[in-house]
Amino acid sequence: MVDKVIKTDEEWKKILTPEQYNITREHGTEPAFCGLPTKGHTKGVYTCVGCGTDLFVVDYKFESGTGWPSFWQPIDEANVGYTEDNNFGMRRVEVHCARCQGHLGHVFDDGPPPTRKRYCINSRALNFVPAVMEGAHLEKATFAGGCFWCMQPFFDRLKGVKRTQVGYTGGHTKNPTYDEVCSGTTGHAEAIEITYDPAQASYEQLLNIYWHNIDPTALNSQFADHGTQYRTAVFYHSEEQKRIAEESKEKLSASGRFDQPVVSEIVPASVFYPAEEHHQQYYKKNAFRYNMYHDNSGRHEFFEKIWGKGGH
Repeated sequence: MVDKVIKTDEEWKKILTPEQYNITREHGTEPAFCGLPTKGHTKGVYTCVGCGTDLFVVDYKFESGTGWPSFWQPIDEANVGYTEDNNFGMRRVEVHCARCQGHLGHVFDDGPPPTRKRYCINSRALNFVPAVMEGAHLEKATFAGGCFWCMQPFFDRLKGVKRTQVGYTGGHTKNPTYDEVCSGTTGHAEAIEITYDPAQASYEQLLNIYWHNIDPTALNSQFADHGTQYRTAVFYHSEEQKRIAEESKEKLSASGRFDQPVVSEIVPASVFYPAEEHHQQYYKKNAFRYNMYHDNSGRHEFFEKIWGKGGH
């Protein structure tokens, strides 16, 4: 059984577009042949637009000719739920996300083998996450460095990084919202989770980028943001990562670049909760607002003072 995500209507409206809200929370339906592109046959996973739960894979997708994305089975029956729908004088079976109860579409008994099912799903109820290169040995790195909007661009540029997502970790509240984390009551820090190929990018490289984009001497704050949710921390996923992080921190402390002690934590990784979709890749989705925030936060002046021009 998946953990439930429960939000108020106002909270959903903050993280969903009007079209997404209408479909997932008001049981709406997008017009046929008017949905968003669904990536053809690119390998990957379709996730819930509301909570990020894995729902369908490209391998289960087929062309039904109906005008909506169609699948012959979900990725896992535990991830979807069903409700009888008798609206419009028809008897249908509605499909919803088992985690957040978001409406997805309907399921019919006219699909292809082996299930004979057709999951007729609204494209705006889904996000597409492309698969990483098959056969690659991938690892994760997790860092907290203040406002997570400002952490993503620098890691996205590094060769060998396959995926980044921002979210919350290190606290005690399950499935926290952005507002809950900002209240400072969840124990979570804003963080970034990086999936990378160690054959192309080393953990040392990731740490180097991390140190160059934070103030490691600030306790429970970063530049314009204050509170425990803005603390800096390295969340290690293995004893090897712990060793490398501790050595890297010691080297940074001994560099003489800082007037104050380096206080960034090095702690075991715990459950990582992805942030709401509009926070992902924020620097691309809201470039003007991101640049205004970044340029006025004091980051640029600090990094130039510590590392020199172009040093971060």
